[in-house]
Amino acid sequence: MQDDFDLCLVLNTQMAARAITRNADRRFRPFGITAAQFNILGMLEKNPDRSISSMAQKLAMERTTLSRNLALLDRRGLAEALPGEGVTARIYAITPAGKAVFDAALPEWRQSQSELREAFGEQGFIEIIGRLRDIAKL
Repeated sequence: MQDDFDLCLVLNTQMAARAITRNADRRFRPFGITAAQFNILGMLEKNPDRSISSMAQKLAMERTTLSRNLALLDRRGLAEALPGEGVTARIYAITPAGKAVFDAALPEWRQSQSELREAFGEQGFIEIIGRLRDIAKL
């Protein structure tokens, strides 16, 4: 009989997320960024002029975690804070240096995605993504 914890959705999704994140962090280390920072730079590149709250929601990231990562990217010259509407509104933009790092890391991300697709098979990969999106809606 299986241990109840072996079938725990929370435990299994956390273990999977950690494994995937560790792998991505290792792959992005040569570029001086983490997987989370790669996603943030991608968000800034593809969806400029978003508020921190909007970005946090889209990235499913705590606002404080996003703010901390944006501050690190800002200090490294990869992102910059722009004046927003209102006293507390902040908008960030990717800098030319940030775009260069993102563009340099993009082939590594594509290779990682290709390896995952191969490991799970195309249909399996698409099913996993669909299930993860369903879980994210809970």
